Amino acid sequence: MQDNTLPFVMLDEAAIAAAPLQRDPYDFAFVEQALPAQQRDAVLADAPRIPDRGSYGLPDLQYGPQFGAVLRDLLSVRFRRLVEEKFDTDLSQRPPCIVMMGNTSGHYNEGYAHPDSPHKIITVLLGFTREWPYQRGRLRVLRSADREDCAFEFAPEFGRMLMFRVCGHSWHGFLPQKGQRMSLQLCYVDSEWYVRKEYLRHRISAQAKSVPLLRRAIDWAPRRIGGGP
Repeated sequence: MQDNTLPFVMLDEAAIAAAPLQRDPYDFAFVEQALPAQQRDAVLADAPRIPDRGSYGLPDLQYGPQFGAVLRDLLSVRFRRLVEEKFDTDLSQRPPCIVMMGNTSGHYNEGYAHPDSPHKIITVLLGFTREWPYQRGRLRVLRSADREDCAFEFAPEFGRMLMFRVCGHSWHGFLPQKGQRMSLQLCYVDSEWYVRKEYLRHRISAQAKSVPLLRRAIDWAPRRIGGGP
């Protein structure tokens, strides 16, 4: 991780620090623009190319220097301490795990409501979609496992950030909508073992999706309730 005394290259520290912590229906904070809008074209030009639906682990992504600068900010001690202050929690022994999604197919089983794995402590979601003109497919903070029971929602567009404390009722999801929907998920988790497990799981899934018949089966398979990213 970076020296926490170094300023961010990409992230807007003031905007992230100023985002109020909401308590209903669980602890979360939303940042309208965590990345400067003027950096959008340069960052997206260097972003990973993700041809299929689903999530891909950071070790399996290829990207350019501008996107890499965003990742360095996110993986820095400085950012971790911003999150710690926001949620009044110690994450110094909680390793980070990053996965990305690039597309949604619009199938019924995408965006299912889930509270996140109990191995996750804090989840940070950051949008990288150039634009999301649809009403469906917006990320929803939910009051229950019903995707219509929405407390807050936002389009997963470039720079928009949601942070939340994972708990048994930290439900979130979105209504299915086909489109290029690029977003990053950074989680502080309970062990390095879980990080390795998640990266291996996503690598196997990515390899399976490279086989057309398996990709079709994965697209229509029920999602794993409670364990997905």
